[in-house]
Amino acid sequence: MSAKNPNPDPFVPHNWGEKGSDIHLHAMAAGSRANGPGLRAVIWLQGCTLGCPGCFNTPTHPQSGGEWLAVDTLFKRIQSLAPGLEGLTVSGGEPLQQIGPLSALLRRVRQETSLTVIVFTGFSAAELERLPGIAALKASVDVLIAGRYEQDQRLARGLLGSANKRLLFLTGRYQAADFADLPEAEILIGPDGQVTYSGIDPLT
Repeated sequence: MSAKNPNPDPFVPHNWGEKGSDIHLHAMAAGSRANGPGLRAVIWLQGCTLGCPGCFNTPTHPQSGGEWLAVDTLFKRIQSLAPGLEGLTVSGGEPLQQIGPLSALLRRVRQETSLTVIVFTGFSAAELERLPGIAALKASVDVLIAGRYEQDQRLARGLLGSANKRLLFLTGRYQAADFADLPEAEILIGPDGQVTYSGIDPLT
């Protein structure tokens, strides 16, 4: 664990309270080109306790806010978009602090769609091996982007926020070259007119 991001127990799961196995969603975008190869849906999950200094997405950190959704509800939203997409990217927040419901969601994505799956996590590769439930999650993921954001190693290229982060290829669907020329920022305008700034180096 990074000495710059102390946390006594980063493996504490997101506080689901009475929500059971629901997913705590911060936001969703229907068509991004800056969050992985091809045109992708993106979901940002709500809640993160890792506390990386310099993180640009701090509104996703609190356990309050966002929207609680049943796995089936969120899956159906993604499934409705799937025919026009190459993949799904999961960001946050810290997605793996919701590893149970996230694994259930991604299992359905893998079994019932042709979408590729990319997941961002602040956990390092070594920490992932100690994370309960990681094997089930990995079975439904093509690429894990792993590691804390370290602002003194800022990179902001190829979906790597800092140079310590690693692309972990879990299937043969992608390779490093597929991430080399991705746009570093984009502006997404939703059907309701909501503007989202996205990418590894967003404009705001």
